[in-house]
Amino acid sequence: MSDSEQYKIKAEPFYQPQYNEVELYQAAYEARMPVMVKGPTGCGKSRFIEYMAWKLGRPLITVACNEDMTASDLVGRYLLDANGTRWLDGPLTVAARIGAICYLDEVVEARQDTTVVIHPLTDHRRTLPLDKKGELVEAHPDFQLVISYNPGYQSLMKDLKQSTKQRFSALDFDYPPASLETSIVAKEAGIDEELAGRLVKVAHSARNLKGHGLDEGISTRLLVYAANLMKRGIEPVSACRMALVRPITDDADIRDTLDHAIDAVFA
Repeated sequence: MSDSEQYKIKAEPFYQPQYNEVELYQAAYEARMPVMVKGPTGCGKSRFIEYMAWKLGRPLITVACNEDMTASDLVGRYLLDANGTRWLDGPLTVAARIGAICYLDEVVEARQDTTVVIHPLTDHRRTLPLDKKGELVEAHPDFQLVISYNPGYQSLMKDLKQSTKQRFSALDFDYPPASLETSIVAKEAGIDEELAGRLVKVAHSARNLKGHGLDEGISTRLLVYAANLMKRGIEPVSACRMALVRPITDDADIRDTLDHAIDAVFA
């Protein structure tokens, strides 16, 4: 198996378009334009990128960014072995060499000095300097860089610099309209639409509290979790409390409010 084949997505991921994001992304890929996908947690950003990689037939390398991630974690480092030292490419370098889509998920979680290494890949140069190795990697013609972040959840200390933002085109994502989200949850979890619709009603109750005690609302992902519990015999109220309420807040008043909403929906 070639290096690129091992990163290809074999089966079509389920993704339900909300508007013309598929056409927009495809055009951006054809232009090899860097793309930023923005939106709340669990609204389908990562699933969308997986779907587009499958649709375009391109390998996908995903990096879950975190605050401890260094530039070496992205580009590579020398390792010691029995024969001395050897260079090991990082995921960004691998993607640039083989022509993959490199998806940096929640990129603002990485240190700001780390994100600077992506800049030469996002303009006309399309290069990646490996300073420690003394090599300049020219990106494969099929390479594309994609980043995601949640602008509503970041503090001033954790936001992308304008010098980074303005290197990307951007797509805004949000939770789908109620009818579409209902069909997504029903399809993903294999439950009937009536039950999925009730779950979506609970989610809307929580999303109305964002900024009034909640940092984030209930995501589509969590609705699928609740539905999966119900499929396995857990009664709806308990499934909702476990999958929808307890993960997003420890505040007793907010929990009570959401628990009452669940009781009302599933009475």
